[in-house]
Amino acid sequence: MFVQEEKIFAGKVLRVHVCTMEGAEWLEEVPEDTTVEKLKERCLKHCVPGSLEDPKTVTHHKLIHATSEKVLTDTKTVLEENIQDRDVLLLIKKRAPPPLPKMADVSAEEKFQTELRKILVSLIEVAQKLLALNPDAVELFKKANAMLDEDEEDRVDEVALRQLTEMGFPESRAVKALRLNHMSVTQAMEWLIEHADDPSVDAPLPGQTPAEATAEAGASPAEAAAGPSSEEGGEEAKDELTEIFKKIRRKREFRPDPRAVIALMEMGFDEKEVVDALRVNNNQQNAACEWLLGDRKPSPEDLDKGIDTNSPLFQAILENPVVQLGLTNPKTLLAFEDMLENPLNSTQWMNDPETGPVMLQISRIFQTLNRT
Repeated sequence: MFVQEEKIFAGKVLRVHVCTMEGAEWLEEVPEDTTVEKLKERCLKHCVPGSLEDPKTVTHHKLIHATSEKVLTDTKTVLEENIQDRDVLLLIKKRAPPPLPKMADVSAEEKFQTELRKILVSLIEVAQKLLALNPDAVELFKKANAMLDEDEEDRVDEVALRQLTEMGFPESRAVKALRLNHMSVTQAMEWLIEHADDPSVDAPLPGQTPAEATAEAGASPAEAAAGPSSEEGGEEAKDELTEIFKKIRRKREFRPDPRAVIALMEMGFDEKEVVDALRVNNNQQNAACEWLLGDRKPSPEDLDKGIDTNSPLFQAILENPVVQLGLTNPKTLLAFEDMLENPLNSTQWMNDPETGPVMLQISRIFQTLNRT
């Protein structure tokens, strides 16, 4: 009698029809307050004897409500999942996640992108030595320097700047607003109005010196990059060439995304480590944040390491006629310098008629030597 009373007051018992992909079918009687996980264990005991010896077996299976095609949640009860008497449930083994790619499975292109920076570091050294031997090297690099002035990516849009200054905004402040808003007049104007009373509105952008800010507002890129005079009496052509190399390097040096710098500095990181993080992660803010919060590998110093100059890969690259010819072209050196500090510009140089063939040969040689 006691047992019968217990049954009377017990929760409602449902009879559900369970099916497996292998064709097994049976009726399972289950109280409505039973969790889906417990029901799944009972089902596995029924159709796969001994399967519960491995605790992962339960997590590797799922129950699906046949009518609604809904995957049942392990932690919920049969009642909470709104399972009714005579409902059909499907017991299915979860699809195994794809295995992590082995190093051997990584494509040659991905390997190439990983090694490209090391290759560029070493090729830049070779190109500088070859070009320095050219008796016309100074004139060649003066022309290359002028080419950078004509193609300065960070040059302020003259029309946009004039529109803002005609509205009454100070020129230096308008330049900063345009830089921060990708040369959009509308967005720059909104930024200027929003920050009109900000004490730091005229402060240089992160990563930029006050002298550079002044130069961008009024001076030409050539004047902004000008270093000590190389025409002092008695200075040799080699010293002049060295100064031109330094000038070109300053123009092609890494420029962090100002918005990303500001956002990361607001998180509490100092400017130097933020710039390092953006440089290591190609100006990608989220990746830079993960780098700052993680083990900070690779380090900024690792970026300046070249490839082993005695390796078969580097020797094959240097022996290629197209590469040899390209290394005597100042534009190739400029391309290498730019890709080194701004990898996102690689497409531009791959499509250039002068530098594209050199990059194509380097890529082909790498793929050939890395075939398995």
